[in-house]
Amino acid sequence: MRRITRIATVGIASAALALSATACGGNKSSESGGSDDNGGKAAIAYDIGGRGDQSFNDAAFAGLEKAEKELDIQGSEAEPSEGEGDPDKIQRLTALARAGNNPVIGVGFAYAPAIAEVAPKFPDTTFGLIDDTSKTGKNIANLVFNEEQGSYLAGVAAAKVTKTNTVGFIGGVETPLIKKFEAGFVQGVKDTKQGVNVKVQYLTQPPDFGGFSKPDLGKAAAQGQLDAGADVIYAAAGLAGSGSIEATAKAGKWAIGVDSDQYNQKGLAAYKDRILTSVTKNVSGAVFNLIKSVKDGKPQTGEIRYGLEDDGVALSRSNPAFTEMKDVIAAVDKAKADIAAGTIKVKTAP
Repeated sequence: MRRITRIATVGIASAALALSATACGGNKSSESGGSDDNGGKAAIAYDIGGRGDQSFNDAAFAGLEKAEKELDIQGSEAEPSEGEGDPDKIQRLTALARAGNNPVIGVGFAYAPAIAEVAPKFPDTTFGLIDDTSKTGKNIANLVFNEEQGSYLAGVAAAKVTKTNTVGFIGGVETPLIKKFEAGFVQGVKDTKQGVNVKVQYLTQPPDFGGFSKPDLGKAAAQGQLDAGADVIYAAAGLAGSGSIEATAKAGKWAIGVDSDQYNQKGLAAYKDRILTSVTKNVSGAVFNLIKSVKDGKPQTGEIRYGLEDDGVALSRSNPAFTEMKDVIAAVDKAKADIAAGTIKVKTAP
Protein backbone atom coordinates (compact mmCIF):
# COMPACT_ATOMS: atom_id res chain seq x y z
CA MET A 1 0.00 0.00 0.00
CA ARG A 2 1.30 3.43 -0.92
CA ARG A 3 1.58 6.05 1.75
CA ILE A 4 -1.13 8.69 1.77
CA THR A 5 0.29 12.19 1.62
CA ARG A 6 -1.34 14.72 3.89
CA ILE A 7 -1.26 18.39 2.89
CA ALA A 8 -1.64 21.03 5.60
CA THR A 9 -2.82 24.50 4.62
CA VAL A 10 -2.70 27.75 6.51
CA GLY A 11 -4.51 30.88 5.40
CA ILE A 12 -4.35 31.44 1.65
CA ALA A 13 -0.73 30.58 1.02
CA SER A 14 -1.44 29.20 -2.43
CA ALA A 15 2.16 29.00 -3.54
CA ALA A 16 3.13 26.77 -0.64
CA LEU A 17 0.04 24.65 -1.18
CA ALA A 18 0.81 24.20 -4.85
CA LEU A 19 4.35 23.12 -4.02
CA SER A 20 3.08 20.62 -1.46
CA ALA A 21 0.60 19.18 -3.92
CA THR A 22 3.25 18.95 -6.63
CA ALA A 23 5.57 17.11 -4.27
CA CYS A 24 2.96 14.46 -3.60
CA GLY A 25 1.73 13.88 -7.10
CA GLY A 26 3.55 15.70 -9.88
CA ASN A 27 2.49 18.93 -11.58
CA LYS A 28 0.40 19.25 -14.72
CA SER A 29 1.50 21.86 -17.20
CA SER A 30 -2.01 22.61 -18.46
CA GLU A 31 -5.37 23.32 -16.85
CA SER A 32 -6.90 20.19 -18.36
CA GLY A 33 -6.03 18.20 -15.25
CA GLY A 34 -6.56 14.48 -15.22
CA SER A 35 -4.09 11.74 -14.38
CA ASP A 36 -1.60 10.07 -16.64
CA ASP A 37 -2.39 6.62 -15.23
CA ASN A 38 -6.20 6.74 -15.46
CA GLY A 39 -7.06 7.43 -11.87
CA GLY A 40 -3.79 6.41 -10.25
CA LYS A 41 -3.91 9.40 -7.92
CA ALA A 42 -6.87 10.68 -5.92
CA ALA A 43 -7.31 13.41 -3.35
CA ILE A 44 -9.76 14.49 -0.71
CA ALA A 45 -10.02 17.98 0.76
CA TYR A 46 -11.40 17.82 4.27
CA ASP A 47 -14.27 19.71 5.79
CA ILE A 48 -14.09 21.75 9.01
CA GLY A 49 -12.49 19.72 11.78
CA GLY A 50 -10.25 17.75 9.43
CA ARG A 51 -9.13 14.18 9.83
CA GLY A 52 -9.43 12.91 13.37
CA ASP A 53 -12.98 14.14 13.94
CA GLN A 54 -14.11 10.54 14.63
CA SER A 55 -17.02 11.22 12.29
CA PHE A 56 -17.56 12.75 8.84
CA ASN A 57 -14.00 13.44 7.71
CA ASP A 58 -12.71 10.16 9.09
CA ALA A 59 -15.35 8.32 7.06
CA ALA A 60 -14.08 10.02 3.89
CA PHE A 61 -10.52 9.06 4.78
CA ALA A 62 -11.58 5.43 5.20
CA GLY A 63 -12.81 5.44 1.61
CA LEU A 64 -9.53 6.87 0.34
CA GLU A 65 -7.54 4.41 2.40
CA LYS A 66 -9.58 1.51 1.01
CA ALA A 67 -8.90 2.75 -2.53
CA GLU A 68 -5.18 2.77 -1.78
CA LYS A 69 -5.31 -0.83 -0.62
CA GLU A 70 -7.62 -2.26 -3.26
CA LEU A 71 -7.12 -0.07 -6.34
CA ASP A 72 -3.41 0.78 -6.10
CA ILE A 73 -4.29 4.44 -5.74
CA GLN A 74 -1.85 7.07 -4.49
CA GLY A 75 -3.93 9.18 -2.13
CA SER A 76 -3.49 12.75 -0.98
CA GLU A 77 -5.33 14.65 1.76
CA ALA A 78 -5.67 18.39 2.23
CA GLU A 79 -6.64 19.95 5.55
CA PRO A 80 -8.77 23.08 6.02
CA SER A 81 -7.49 26.15 7.82
CA GLU A 82 -9.24 27.94 10.66
CA GLY A 83 -11.76 30.53 9.47
CA GLU A 84 -10.97 30.03 5.81
CA GLY A 85 -13.12 31.28 2.94
CA ASP A 86 -13.91 30.21 -0.61
CA PRO A 87 -10.60 31.55 -2.02
CA ASP A 88 -8.70 29.14 0.21
CA LYS A 89 -10.78 26.22 -1.00
CA ILE A 90 -10.40 27.29 -4.64
CA GLN A 91 -6.62 27.37 -4.29
CA ARG A 92 -6.60 24.00 -2.52
CA LEU A 93 -8.70 22.25 -5.15
CA THR A 94 -6.73 23.87 -7.97
CA ALA A 95 -3.44 22.65 -6.52
CA LEU A 96 -4.78 19.13 -6.10
CA ALA A 97 -6.09 19.03 -9.68
CA ARG A 98 -2.87 20.44 -11.11
CA ALA A 99 -0.97 17.71 -9.28
CA GLY A 100 -2.77 15.13 -11.41
CA ASN A 101 -5.21 13.82 -8.81
CA ASN A 102 -8.34 12.37 -10.32
CA PRO A 103 -10.82 12.48 -8.73
CA VAL A 104 -10.56 15.46 -6.41
CA ILE A 105 -13.21 15.25 -3.69
CA GLY A 106 -14.49 18.11 -1.55
CA VAL A 107 -15.72 16.70 1.76
CA GLY A 108 -18.77 18.76 2.67
CA PHE A 109 -21.23 21.29 1.26
CA ALA A 110 -18.85 24.16 2.03
CA TYR A 111 -16.85 23.14 -1.06
CA ALA A 112 -19.76 23.79 -3.44
CA PRO A 113 -18.76 27.32 -4.56
CA ALA A 114 -15.12 26.33 -4.93
CA ILE A 115 -15.88 23.23 -7.00
CA ALA A 116 -18.21 25.26 -9.23
CA GLU A 117 -15.28 27.63 -9.85
CA VAL A 118 -12.53 25.06 -10.33
CA ALA A 119 -14.21 22.14 -12.13
CA PRO A 120 -14.72 23.90 -15.50
CA LYS A 121 -10.98 24.69 -15.61
CA PHE A 122 -10.10 20.99 -15.38
CA PRO A 123 -12.60 19.25 -17.70
CA ASP A 124 -10.67 15.96 -17.66
CA THR A 125 -10.72 15.74 -13.87
CA THR A 126 -13.72 14.43 -11.94
CA PHE A 127 -14.68 16.45 -8.88
CA GLY A 128 -16.67 14.88 -6.07
CA LEU A 129 -18.89 17.10 -3.94
CA ILE A 130 -20.24 15.46 -0.80
CA ASP A 131 -23.54 16.57 0.72
CA ASP A 132 -24.50 19.16 -1.89
CA THR A 133 -26.47 19.28 -5.14
CA SER A 134 -26.56 23.05 -5.62
CA LYS A 135 -23.56 23.07 -7.98
CA THR A 136 -23.52 20.70 -10.92
CA GLY A 137 -21.41 20.16 -14.00
CA LYS A 138 -20.31 17.63 -16.59
CA ASN A 139 -17.38 16.54 -14.44
CA ILE A 140 -18.99 16.94 -10.99
CA ALA A 141 -20.37 14.01 -8.99
CA ASN A 142 -22.77 15.10 -6.25
CA LEU A 143 -22.54 12.46 -3.52
CA VAL A 144 -25.58 12.89 -1.29
CA PHE A 145 -27.45 10.93 1.37
CA ASN A 146 -30.93 10.59 2.84
CA GLU A 147 -29.76 11.66 6.31
CA GLU A 148 -33.33 12.19 7.46
CA GLN A 149 -34.09 8.48 7.04
CA GLY A 150 -31.29 7.30 9.29
CA SER A 151 -32.15 10.04 11.76
CA TYR A 152 -35.76 8.86 11.85
CA LEU A 153 -34.55 5.44 12.98
CA ALA A 154 -32.45 7.14 15.66
CA GLY A 155 -35.59 8.93 16.82
CA VAL A 156 -37.42 5.63 17.07
CA ALA A 157 -34.62 4.18 19.20
CA ALA A 158 -34.44 7.27 21.40
CA ALA A 159 -38.18 7.25 22.04
CA LYS A 160 -38.08 3.58 22.96
CA VAL A 161 -35.21 3.85 25.46
CA THR A 162 -35.91 7.19 27.17
CA LYS A 163 -37.05 6.93 30.76
CA THR A 164 -37.43 10.66 31.38
CA ASN A 165 -39.45 11.32 28.22
CA THR A 166 -36.90 14.00 27.33
CA VAL A 167 -34.32 13.59 24.58
CA GLY A 168 -31.98 16.01 22.87
CA PHE A 169 -30.74 16.91 19.40
CA ILE A 170 -27.58 18.99 18.94
CA GLY A 171 -26.76 20.39 15.51
CA GLY A 172 -23.31 21.74 14.77
CA VAL A 173 -24.38 24.63 12.53
CA GLU A 174 -27.94 25.54 11.59
CA THR A 175 -27.86 24.75 7.89
CA PRO A 176 -30.42 23.02 5.65
CA LEU A 177 -28.31 19.85 5.70
CA ILE A 178 -28.19 19.56 9.49
CA LYS A 179 -31.87 20.44 9.74
CA LYS A 180 -32.51 17.25 7.75
CA PHE A 181 -30.99 15.34 10.66
CA GLU A 182 -33.18 17.26 13.10
CA ALA A 183 -36.35 16.75 11.06
CA GLY A 184 -35.94 12.99 10.77
CA PHE A 185 -35.00 12.55 14.41
CA VAL A 186 -37.88 14.60 15.80
CA GLN A 187 -40.38 12.87 13.51
CA GLY A 188 -39.10 9.44 14.54
CA VAL A 189 -39.45 10.33 18.21
CA LYS A 190 -42.94 11.77 17.85
CA ASP A 191 -44.22 8.92 15.67
CA THR A 192 -42.99 6.36 18.20
CA LYS A 193 -44.03 7.81 21.55
CA GLN A 194 -46.35 10.69 22.21
CA GLY A 195 -45.42 13.16 24.91
CA VAL A 196 -41.63 12.92 24.52
CA ASN A 197 -40.00 16.34 24.70
CA VAL A 198 -37.25 16.88 22.11
CA LYS A 199 -34.82 19.64 23.02
CA VAL A 200 -33.10 21.09 19.95
CA GLN A 201 -29.98 23.25 20.03
CA TYR A 202 -27.58 24.48 17.37
CA LEU A 203 -24.04 25.40 18.35
CA THR A 204 -23.41 28.18 15.81
CA GLN A 205 -25.10 30.00 12.97
CA PRO A 206 -23.65 30.61 9.49
CA PRO A 207 -21.24 32.12 8.60
CA ASP A 208 -19.71 30.82 11.84
CA PHE A 209 -19.04 27.13 11.18
CA GLY A 210 -17.14 26.56 14.41
CA GLY A 211 -20.01 24.39 15.62
CA PHE A 212 -18.54 21.57 13.58
CA SER A 213 -15.05 21.78 15.06
CA LYS A 214 -15.20 22.67 18.76
CA PRO A 215 -15.83 19.79 21.18
CA ASP A 216 -16.22 22.20 24.11
CA LEU A 217 -19.34 23.66 22.49
CA GLY A 218 -20.85 20.21 22.06
CA LYS A 219 -19.98 19.28 25.62
CA ALA A 220 -21.60 22.41 27.06
CA ALA A 221 -24.75 21.97 24.97
CA ALA A 222 -25.11 18.34 26.02
CA GLN A 223 -24.61 19.25 29.67
CA GLY A 224 -27.39 21.80 29.39
CA GLN A 225 -29.75 19.21 27.92
CA LEU A 226 -28.76 16.66 30.56
CA ASP A 227 -29.45 19.20 33.29
CA ALA A 228 -32.88 19.70 31.73
CA GLY A 229 -33.67 15.99 32.02
CA ALA A 230 -32.56 14.53 28.68
CA ASP A 231 -31.36 10.94 28.92
CA VAL A 232 -30.71 10.36 25.19
CA ILE A 233 -28.78 12.90 23.09
CA TYR A 234 -28.17 12.75 19.34
CA ALA A 235 -25.52 15.12 18.00
CA ALA A 236 -24.94 15.88 14.31
CA ALA A 237 -21.99 18.17 14.83
CA GLY A 238 -18.80 16.68 13.43
CA LEU A 239 -15.86 17.00 15.81
CA ALA A 240 -18.02 18.98 18.25
CA GLY A 241 -20.17 15.89 18.62
CA SER A 242 -17.36 14.15 20.48
CA GLY A 243 -17.82 16.66 23.29
CA SER A 244 -21.51 15.82 23.43
CA ILE A 245 -20.72 12.12 23.61
CA GLU A 246 -18.23 12.70 26.42
CA ALA A 247 -20.67 14.67 28.54
CA THR A 248 -23.53 12.26 27.93
CA ALA A 249 -21.44 9.17 28.66
CA LYS A 250 -20.01 10.61 31.86
CA ALA A 251 -23.56 11.28 33.03
CA GLY A 252 -24.44 7.63 32.44
CA LYS A 253 -26.99 8.50 29.73
CA TRP A 254 -27.27 7.38 26.13
CA ALA A 255 -25.46 9.11 23.26
CA ILE A 256 -26.29 8.57 19.60
CA GLY A 257 -23.41 9.09 17.19
CA VAL A 258 -23.38 10.28 13.60
CA ASP A 259 -21.78 9.68 10.19
CA SER A 260 -19.28 7.01 11.35
CA ASP A 261 -20.04 4.13 13.69
CA GLN A 262 -18.74 6.06 16.68
CA TYR A 263 -18.89 3.02 18.97
CA ASN A 264 -15.87 1.75 17.02
CA GLN A 265 -13.89 5.00 16.91
CA LYS A 266 -10.65 4.67 18.88
CA GLY A 267 -10.77 8.29 20.00
CA LEU A 268 -14.10 7.64 21.72
CA ALA A 269 -13.24 4.25 23.23
CA ALA A 270 -13.56 5.57 26.79
CA TYR A 271 -17.24 6.35 26.15
CA LYS A 272 -18.26 3.52 23.83
CA ASP A 273 -20.42 1.68 26.35
CA ARG A 274 -22.77 4.68 26.43
CA ILE A 275 -22.92 5.13 22.64
CA LEU A 276 -26.23 3.40 22.02
CA THR A 277 -25.97 3.51 18.22
CA SER A 278 -24.91 5.83 15.40
CA VAL A 279 -26.64 7.15 12.31
CA THR A 280 -24.10 6.13 9.71
CA LYS A 281 -23.65 7.60 6.26
CA ASN A 282 -21.66 5.49 3.84
CA VAL A 283 -19.31 8.34 3.03
CA SER A 284 -16.43 5.91 2.83
CA GLY A 285 -18.29 3.84 0.26
CA ALA A 286 -19.23 6.90 -1.77
CA VAL A 287 -15.60 8.06 -1.85
CA PHE A 288 -14.36 4.61 -2.81
CA ASN A 289 -17.02 4.17 -5.50
CA LEU A 290 -16.16 7.50 -7.11
CA ILE A 291 -12.44 6.73 -7.14
CA LYS A 292 -13.14 3.29 -8.61
CA SER A 293 -15.38 4.74 -11.30
CA VAL A 294 -12.54 7.01 -12.45
CA LYS A 295 -10.04 4.16 -12.25
CA ASP A 296 -12.37 2.05 -14.42
CA GLY A 297 -12.68 4.82 -17.00
CA LYS A 298 -16.38 5.37 -16.31
CA PRO A 299 -16.42 8.34 -13.91
CA GLN A 300 -19.59 9.00 -11.99
CA THR A 301 -21.26 12.35 -12.61
CA GLY A 302 -24.45 14.04 -11.51
CA GLU A 303 -26.41 13.16 -8.40
CA ILE A 304 -25.39 9.91 -6.74
CA ARG A 305 -27.81 9.36 -3.85
CA TYR A 306 -27.47 6.88 -0.99
CA GLY A 307 -30.38 5.88 1.24
CA LEU A 308 -31.71 3.17 3.52
CA GLU A 309 -32.41 0.79 0.66
CA ASP A 310 -28.72 0.41 -0.17
CA ASP A 311 -27.37 0.96 3.34
CA GLY A 312 -26.19 4.39 2.28
CA VAL A 313 -27.60 5.47 5.62
CA ALA A 314 -28.21 3.10 8.50
CA LEU A 315 -28.38 2.67 12.24
CA SER A 316 -25.32 0.85 13.59
CA ARG A 317 -25.62 -2.17 15.86
CA SER A 318 -22.09 -2.48 17.22
CA ASN A 319 -23.02 -1.96 20.87
CA PRO A 320 -24.16 -5.32 22.30
CA ALA A 321 -26.36 -3.47 24.77
CA PHE A 322 -28.34 -2.06 21.86
CA THR A 323 -28.78 -5.36 20.06
CA GLU A 324 -30.06 -6.94 23.26
CA MET A 325 -32.97 -4.46 23.33
CA LYS A 326 -35.22 -6.70 21.27
CA ASP A 327 -38.27 -4.44 21.37
CA VAL A 328 -36.18 -1.45 20.27
CA ILE A 329 -34.59 -3.40 17.42
CA ALA A 330 -38.02 -4.63 16.32
CA ALA A 331 -39.37 -1.06 16.26
CA VAL A 332 -36.37 0.15 14.27
CA ASP A 333 -36.69 -2.70 11.76
CA LYS A 334 -40.40 -2.00 11.28
CA ALA A 335 -39.74 1.69 10.74
CA LYS A 336 -37.02 0.88 8.19
CA ALA A 337 -39.40 -1.42 6.30
CA ASP A 338 -42.18 1.18 6.37
CA ILE A 339 -39.85 3.86 5.01
CA ALA A 340 -38.70 1.54 2.23
CA ALA A 341 -42.34 0.71 1.40
CA GLY A 342 -43.31 4.36 1.34
CA THR A 343 -45.69 3.97 4.26
CA ILE A 344 -43.65 6.47 6.24
CA LYS A 345 -42.63 9.69 4.50
CA VAL A 346 -39.74 11.26 6.34
CA LYS A 347 -39.56 15.03 6.40
CA THR A 348 -36.45 16.81 5.18
CA ALA A 349 -37.11 20.00 7.13
CA PRO A 350 -38.56 20.63 10.62
